[in-house]
Amino acid sequence: MELSQKLEQLIEKSVEKKEIAGANILVIQDGKEKAFAAGGHADIKAGRKYERDTIVRLYSMSKPVTSAAAMLLMERGLLDPGAFVEEFLPGFHNAIVAEGGKLVPAEKPVRICDLLNMTSGLMYGGDITSVCSMETEKLFDRIKEHLYLEDALTTQEIANRLGLIPLQFQPGESFQYGTSADVLGAVIEVISGKSFGEFLKEEFFEPLGMKDTAFYVPQEKQNRLAKVYQRTEDGLKLYTEDHLGIMNAMKQEPAFESGGAGLVSTLDDYAKFASMLMQDGSYQGKQILKTQTVRYMTNGSLMPWQQEVLDQCWEGIRGYTYANLLRIQKDPGKSPLFTSIGEYGWDGWLGAYFCNSPKDGLTMLLTMQLKDAGTTSLTRRLKNVIWSELCGGRQK
Repeated sequence: MELSQKLEQLIEKSVEKKEIAGANILVIQDGKEKAFAAGGHADIKAGRKYERDTIVRLYSMSKPVTSAAAMLLMERGLLDPGAFVEEFLPGFHNAIVAEGGKLVPAEKPVRICDLLNMTSGLMYGGDITSVCSMETEKLFDRIKEHLYLEDALTTQEIANRLGLIPLQFQPGESFQYGTSADVLGAVIEVISGKSFGEFLKEEFFEPLGMKDTAFYVPQEKQNRLAKVYQRTEDGLKLYTEDHLGIMNAMKQEPAFESGGAGLVSTLDDYAKFASMLMQDGSYQGKQILKTQTVRYMTNGSLMPWQQEVLDQCWEGIRGYTYANLLRIQKDPGKSPLFTSIGEYGWDGWLGAYFCNSPKDGLTMLLTMQLKDAGTTSLTRRLKNVIWSELCGGRQK
């Protein structure tokens, strides 16, 4: 049986079991398409199939793009990873830390490298045991309330307000997945003098031909945007709420262009970005990033004390480290799924998943639109099939 057929069957089984509404997947090896499969619906009520050109909300799979933007500024000498965030965003002046039940001054300022490695002390909301998390939750409630109004908070306004919230720990002392990439997007705005979306469009999306990647979906493309679904006791239900300051409907240009979660894209668009990284920054004769830049971006690592926290809190990425807004495989024997040393990528809240494996010359891209999905069981099963089919001969 062809690989595409195997992948399609796995997707269709998940659709039949009502685990997902629909999904698509693309596999590229050595620059050639090895498999494509799609199944289910992008819109169940309308009977609209999940297609190859279906547009999806990337959520955290936006982060590798934000990382690449920071790398571009680094190679141009415009961004120093050791620089203090407060140099660009005044909200980070005199940062405070929630420590031992008290608020204390930060011993050192948050650095750009802390944003890239999630070692800043910034958090997402949802943790009722953390002052940082609860204050972040309040801020995102404020963002949500004004999302469609004239006074909607902008990328830089939100980043500066995040800087006023107590950090979870002293900068650099631990690891915590959070809003660091949103702050980094604002830093890129300040340095470039352009909106984050404009910078990405000029430097990445237009040169790569990523015509369906942006921070919103124009009216003429809305019929290709997948609906979001959530699992309930009664089966899959439509999910229409805004989340993390991102408009679910994606119908208008947002004031907040979230570097951590805001982009929409398609399989083929993101494949161009992934291929550029796989080819050491080059795509169809255009050098988007320098070779050394890509190698730096995709070979980072946490410090041992930071790695210890990651290992304890995130079982799903055992064997990986985290750096430059990417998971990076360091010890495949610890991983809960087939992988290879040096493989890197990230996923998203609604189930989008991306990985590049330079050792295998392989790129895997998967999209779905399922609330709270992240890396699902289906994702792992699809990846295991792909690795067993295409990567075995290179492991010797």
